[in-house]
Amino acid sequence: MALDKDAIIEQIKGASILELNDLVKAIEDEFGVTAAAPVAAGAAAGDDAATKDSFDVELTDAGQQKVKVIKAVREITGLGLKDAKGVVDAAPSNVKEGVTEDEANDIKSKLEEVGAEVTVK
Repeated sequence: MALDKDAIIEQIKGASILELNDLVKAIEDEFGVTAAAPVAAGAAAGDDAATKDSFDVELTDAGQQKVKVIKAVREITGLGLKDAKGVVDAAPSNVKEGVTEDEANDIKSKLEEVGAEVTVK
């Protein structure tokens, strides 16, 4: 049996989206295949690392102006005085976790302005 590719292509061109969807489902059912694009496991893991969208801001050292750092931590986190002091005293400690890259860089610059050492992970 000869397959007329040109006739099939012309029929597909004239089909609606719903008809094409039904065709795909029928082919999947008939032949036990899927139309989903395959994803390589190694490539997916590499893409996740390259497109990191969640960052942690770690206070590594409060520096010489500890009071200013405590005030900055309070402003950034919304913590009370005692809790903010606890974060600063416990350095190295995370100031904020799971933030965007822009927010992490903003927090880092605010803390570095008052003399703290900060790492974005």
